[in-house]
Amino acid sequence: MSTGVEVVWFKRDLRLSDHAAMSGAAATGRPVLCLYVYEPELLASPELDSSHVVFINEGLTELESGIRKRGGLLCLRVGSMPEVLAELQAELQSVGGIHGLWSHEETGLAITGARDRRVEGWCREHQVAWTELPQNGVVRGLRDRDGWSRLWQKRMQEEPAIVPNALRSVDPSLVNLGGIRRLAELGLPASSKSYAQRGGEGLARETLESFLDRRGIDYREGMSSPVTAWEACSRLSPYLAWGNVSIRDVYQATQKRRAALRAVPKAEREPGGLGSLASFEGRLRWHCHFIQKFESEPAIEFENMSRAYDGLREDEFDDERFEAWCRGQTGYPLVDACMRCLHRTGWINFRMRAMLVSFASYHLWLHWRRPAVFLARHFLDFEPGIHFSQFQMQSGVTGINAVRIYSPIKQVHDQDPRGDFIRKWVPELAGVPDEAIAEPHRLSPAQQRSAACVIGRDYPAPIVEHTEAYRSARSRMQSARRSAEAREEAAHILEKHGSRRSRARQRSRGSSTKGR
Repeated sequence: MSTGVEVVWFKRDLRLSDHAAMSGAAATGRPVLCLYVYEPELLASPELDSSHVVFINEGLTELESGIRKRGGLLCLRVGSMPEVLAELQAELQSVGGIHGLWSHEETGLAITGARDRRVEGWCREHQVAWTELPQNGVVRGLRDRDGWSRLWQKRMQEEPAIVPNALRSVDPSLVNLGGIRRLAELGLPASSKSYAQRGGEGLARETLESFLDRRGIDYREGMSSPVTAWEACSRLSPYLAWGNVSIRDVYQATQKRRAALRAVPKAEREPGGLGSLASFEGRLRWHCHFIQKFESEPAIEFENMSRAYDGLREDEFDDERFEAWCRGQTGYPLVDACMRCLHRTGWINFRMRAMLVSFASYHLWLHWRRPAVFLARHFLDFEPGIHFSQFQMQSGVTGINAVRIYSPIKQVHDQDPRGDFIRKWVPELAGVPDEAIAEPHRLSPAQQRSAACVIGRDYPAPIVEHTEAYRSARSRMQSARRSAEAREEAAHILEKHGSRRSRARQRSRGSSTKGR
């Protein structure tokens, strides 16, 4: 066997369960060195927040302990890749240097893509074999979506990768292992998110188990309201985003739980459980579906997916409206509550995220890029592929998705009619009666004084008038979508990115309703 060390490069995969890169490196029989790098380019990126690094560090703490229990070592460095690899190459020269580099594929930001190309060049120059392995259902180099669902299903059903309990390690005296860096050491401020979820593989497992065993019963009914979503939703998104658990493990655990529930006599089952788990399982597929769009079209980090919409909003960006939206000071209680909640927790349920994006895109007529970057910082579960794909869809510039303009008033009546969530995060509305919580500005001056909430003093008046903003946005979007260029682009985009499952259902519905 040739000499050298196998380096396992951890990125968004901070776990030991179902870790194909770690498993592959260990199987070579050579010494293994695990590596995590705090990269200045990522730390300085506008999408990064201190809360992300806190979550990462919590995952690294557990990861380091797990690796040590197996006899291995985790090296933690601050620096740019591939310069860090060059440093390790020199430190490991006495044992043959780096023989192989192992990692999972990453569908990330443009800066991580550029970094990966530099790493690829360094590996080629130094004759280091770099093995990148998939860790989800995203297929690199996919030409179109035909057959993607079958590929996804196949990956989800494969056996999880096993990391051995005993690792062959390098001599710790050969390398500077470094250590987990505090925020101040990295030049980052303290996190403002005092109520954020904590990271780590153990907590990811606990969260998955509590969802499948208890909380998931109400998933289908409770996931839309910000009042009930905290318990009804899986809350696994940060753990999936930073790789504390693999999506395959989540899928297989869900399948196992569904099988167990099906074995229970129907009369003894809790109502809604099987349907909720089926809905959740479907969203695991959508998780990868959206990342696949980004993998195949990385330019959507910066550009409209449909270039027919270029210029639609860009020249009308209103900084004052944007800042009010960012601060949760729009005068629309549910919008403001959701934004202020994000500032403290880093999480909000999907429907409320869609409402925030819709309000920014349609009511405030803001181009999606700056709001997308802002929310990327504040979502603890920021996953680039899902984030930018969803932002484009919700802002109406994909050309293939229905335009959904959420009413921030109707959403209160539907999702928080008693104002429980609103009052928690917008305390100045605490005295406003339930019947006025959606539109407190409609209270008379006397009623406002009685509620200790004078509009314009204690809480802002609506930044735009809902009906007028809604009609204007709908008219402008309809006009844009009717253009020949938009229709032509939509056909190409649907062919490349459209869900084949959705198209098959549409064809089926079309054929079954003919003649009726």
